[in-house]
Amino acid sequence: MDQSLITKEFINKVEDLQEAMLNLDSDLIAKGNTDMFPLKHSFAEGIYVREMFIQENGLVIGRVHKNNHIWFLLSGELEIVTETGLEFYIGPCYIKSPAGTKRVLHAITDSIFVNVFPNPTNTTNIEELEDTLTCVYYSTYEKYKLLNK
Repeated sequence: MDQSLITKEFINKVEDLQEAMLNLDSDLIAKGNTDMFPLKHSFAEGIYVREMFIQENGLVIGRVHKNNHIWFLLSGELEIVTETGLEFYIGPCYIKSPAGTKRVLHAITDSIFVNVFPNPTNTTNIEELEDTLTCVYYSTYEKYKLLNK
């Protein structure tokens, strides 16, 4: 991800929104695997697939992705904010997502959102995969980039 696109202002706004959402008591805000936003995990040789059902009007703030990956909107309509702006998607479609991307998703309709990640160790430990593939904060991602040059 071109770092010139990620401004300090954007990072502060997204991380402030993330903290505010985590402190709200609402069924329309995804906070991990819940009945309202169930996650399904699938594995194939060298691949991890993470599927999320997002209820209409649901809000999700994703983690910062450490690597390029592909995501699919299998069904539904989403508006997604990233450091490059607001975009609308109608499923089915797929997008190549660059490393360093963090998304704020709003489901216009019930939606099924799928990330496809490399899984070279073939682990099925979800916490390990999340730590390997993503960071909660941009500052952690910046440290990861410095250590992996």
